[in-house]
Amino acid sequence: MENDLILQKLEKLRFYVERIEEKTPVSSDLLSQDLDSQDIIVLNLERAIQECVDIALHIISDDDSVPVPDTMAQAFLTLRQMKILSQNTAEKLAKAVGFRNIAVHAYQQIDWKIVYQIITTQLDDFRTFAREITTNKKIF
Repeated sequence: MENDLILQKLEKLRFYVERIEEKTPVSSDLLSQDLDSQDIIVLNLERAIQECVDIALHIISDDDSVPVPDTMAQAFLTLRQMKILSQNTAEKLAKAVGFRNIAVHAYQQIDWKIVYQIITTQLDDFRTFAREITTNKKIF
């Protein structure tokens, strides 16, 4: 049952990343002018990050020897301690939580050039997360 839930969440993650890719314009200038793309991209980035947090917390909650993290970012570092995520992936996803918090709480202050840089250079972080989860948790 645990693996089925994680696989469902990983499928949602894949969908969110693909949706971002579909809606990514060819330049940051176009993104800064396209309100619909902004909304779709930010919403799906938020969802992707939250899905990763949910997966991490689900895995952690199944291990009684690991304390529950105090923050969402800490969840990824805990998976690193459990040898499920690499140091690099854990750090990148922990930083992504910071973006999620800005998107959720300070949407009007979003710098679209930074968002464009994220969606054109860092979406593979989600794929790496999924690969490390399935490999190191032996989820098939």
